[in-house]
Amino acid sequence: MVHGRHQRQLKRINKHNIEIEATNAFGTGEHPTTAGCLLALQFMAQQKTFTNGLDLGCGSAVLALAAAKLCRIKMLAVDNDEEAVAVARAHVHINGLQHYITLAVSEGYKAAIVRKRKPYDLILANIFARPLALLAPQTYRHLAQGGVAIVSGLLTTQEAQVIAAHRQQKLRLL
Repeated sequence: MVHGRHQRQLKRINKHNIEIEATNAFGTGEHPTTAGCLLALQFMAQQKTFTNGLDLGCGSAVLALAAAKLCRIKMLAVDNDEEAVAVARAHVHINGLQHYITLAVSEGYKAAIVRKRKPYDLILANIFARPLALLAPQTYRHLAQGGVAIVSGLLTTQEAQVIAAHRQQKLRLL
């Protein structure tokens, strides 16, 4: 359950609760692309065990928070916007996940820490279609064999472009 500070009383017992405040950073869990990523993550967490994750273009870090809570894995959350990383850092602290989530500023996969911590068996990227397509080769190079990349942030009219870019890298759609 993703909620704001004003909704703490709604926390469900025995559920994974994430507190996110609406700010300048994208990602409160309500946008359809974010909600879709959360559903896909929940589904995949029932299918596999993950050990090392990356949230690329993390915004508020809602996906990294969800992965850390749901899968109990170490996550690296990066964004190219320093303000988003600052907001994400606050959310990590509010949710008590400092031991699970490391944050950094990175333009795509360019930061040294992103390269150093690869391969990732889980990559989450809820960004725009064009960057998703352009980053497909790097996603392939950073993804562990048998790993899962959950990508979103595109319109249905852009779906073919993003799928084709990932298929060129021998990644298959689940």
